[in-house]
Amino acid sequence: MLREPAELRVDDHGRVELPVGLLAEAGIAPGADLLAFSDGDGRIVLRRAEDAMRDLLEHGEL
Repeated sequence: MLREPAELRVDDHGRVELPVGLLAEAGIAPGADLLAFSDGDGRIVLRRAEDAMRDLLEHGEL
């Protein structure tokens, strides 16, 4: 299901603040460890580290 996008801005230090509602929809809690990688075409993917590690162990992919 597509949600309405949140408009964000990258600050001078390369940081982006994500809205808490967006994090909650993704099941990401404050203090969670995340992995970030580029998916090309201007996309950056964030994954919970625990999910990425589980997928790597089970399927050999992130």
